[in-house]
Amino acid sequence: MELRDLRAVLFDMDGTLVTSDESVERAWTTWSAEYGVNPADVLAIAHGAPAESTVEKMLPRLDETSRAVAAARQLELQYDDLAGVAAAPGATEVLATIERLGLPWAVVTSADHRLAKVRLGAAGIDPPVLVTIEDISRGKPDPEGYLRAAELLEVDPQYCLVVEDAEVGLQAARAAGAQTAALKGLDGDVRLVDLHQLARLLDPREPSE
Repeated sequence: MELRDLRAVLFDMDGTLVTSDESVERAWTTWSAEYGVNPADVLAIAHGAPAESTVEKMLPRLDETSRAVAAARQLELQYDDLAGVAAAPGATEVLATIERLGLPWAVVTSADHRLAKVRLGAAGIDPPVLVTIEDISRGKPDPEGYLRAAELLEVDPQYCLVVEDAEVGLQAARAAGAQTAALKGLDGDVRLVDLHQLARLLDPREPSE
């Protein structure tokens, strides 16, 4: 699918639209100390994935209730930690471009609704459609979140561009049948240096940096 065939854009939140990687890492590091696991091992798998799936991989012997409590604790550590949280470079530009082109868009995140609203608010971003981990039964790499966003926007997933900065999210996007735009050197249908580049790809009339 050519970019000109796009009918909607679906964004990941953390590390894609919002610069929250440091907050995420601080929370997982604190959580790791509390639960007695190696933070390096946690950080190697946590980015972009639902908290509960990371907890399950790190503490497989926990029962379902204890796993939910541990995941809730990790999210709790993030709610009030907004240091460094802001709109990612190019986010304001690409969202303005999307609005000008009349493309519907959504945010699909592994965060819960409270955390998503806090971070997007700090970044000054108000998505018309927001799909959080609470809106679905299976998180990334399952495609459910992106399929749900496409459904809410009333756009066939094959005409959606998913913008991601984590491999787990790209796997979800591919499974949904969407085209992918990958940040941070990851492999997608389009490889992006930043969101400024995406704005120019969507609308070549956009001036270069």
